[in-house]
Amino acid sequence: MLKTLSFKFTHTPDIFFGAGKFAKLPDILRNAKKIILVLGGSSFQKTNRWQWLSEELTKLQVAFFTVTVNHEPSPGLIDEIAGKYREEAIDMVVSAGGGSVIDTGKAISAMLTQQQSVMAFLEGAGEGLEHDGRKVPFIAVPTTSGTGSEATKNAVLSVIGENGFKNSLRHDHFIPDIAIVDPELTVGCPPNITAASGMDALCQLLESYMSDASGPMTDALALSGLDCAAASLEDLCTREPFNVDKRAKMSYAALMSGITLANAGLGVVHGFASSIGGLFDIPHGVLCGTMLPEAVHISIQEAFKDKQANGWMIRKFATVGELFCGMVSKDDEKTCAALSDYLFRLKQTLKLPGLSRFGVTKTDAERIAAKTSNKNNPVKLTREQLCQLVINCL
Repeated sequence: MLKTLSFKFTHTPDIFFGAGKFAKLPDILRNAKKIILVLGGSSFQKTNRWQWLSEELTKLQVAFFTVTVNHEPSPGLIDEIAGKYREEAIDMVVSAGGGSVIDTGKAISAMLTQQQSVMAFLEGAGEGLEHDGRKVPFIAVPTTSGTGSEATKNAVLSVIGENGFKNSLRHDHFIPDIAIVDPELTVGCPPNITAASGMDALCQLLESYMSDASGPMTDALALSGLDCAAASLEDLCTREPFNVDKRAKMSYAALMSGITLANAGLGVVHGFASSIGGLFDIPHGVLCGTMLPEAVHISIQEAFKDKQANGWMIRKFATVGELFCGMVSKDDEKTCAALSDYLFRLKQTLKLPGLSRFGVTKTDAERIAAKTSNKNNPVKLTREQLCQLVINCL
């Protein structure tokens, strides 16, 4: 049952989706004179696609500067790169890689137009200035199926440590101008990366669907993405890593997760992603996948404490349970329990480690809880519940 028929829906990139769509990139860039190519590590640069792209750009006389990103971007990295190329009259920024690579390119495109440090504009950690929205045109080419950053208006930047943070540079104009989503680029992605990025997408879809700011459009898109994730994620991480059709389903799920989170917001798992992610060096997708089952479990428990007031929430959890578990039941409590059980089993199947693997201890739970926002979680968990959730995920 829809809570409301009143909503706002932000724009999306021009999207080229499908196997082989990467081949369109040189033609899109043919009128550019200078571009920045943001790539992840060295894996893409070792592929035939990189050699082909380099040759095509050379033929078109497009000069390109290559930036390599090995970790989640920091404000210092963005300042360094933007400062280096600010006077180069860059026509386009292109990111080809995972979420960190796309966020890096997104932030670079936004900061090439500014003279200040990116810290001046960073939410919750900077000087509180509002970015004017000017940017160099930006193209996102995801090579993993996870963050959906190819469709979002924020770039996540982080500093890890005792006073660390993970916060966003955000503006409606920062949504990529073009997203090229080619599932063939994700074939060969290692099982652990497929699992972590896939669980991030699944988490974003589920949290935006259950968000207290969701609406009919985000619900429809989130459910279509959840359907694709349910049909592909586990198989890609276990039996069928090279199945292009299932890679396409996960690429679609990730894309939808970006669109829906940009319009409906996220839940408490991503609240933890911000607080824990600033304190400990833990891959974002691993954190999301590890904490999602516990967060859903406690949210369902809380919802059933007042069935009448939370009827809409219970029905939506049950809808996801029906989708993931292939069951149709008039007993929403049974279906919600099946959803919770499914997520715990999926976490085990994908071999996602607990938080303790990354140095989180029971004594850290209180300070983590103190820094954690419920965001748009349908159930507002107490400080004590947040603390216990951390402990349960160790």
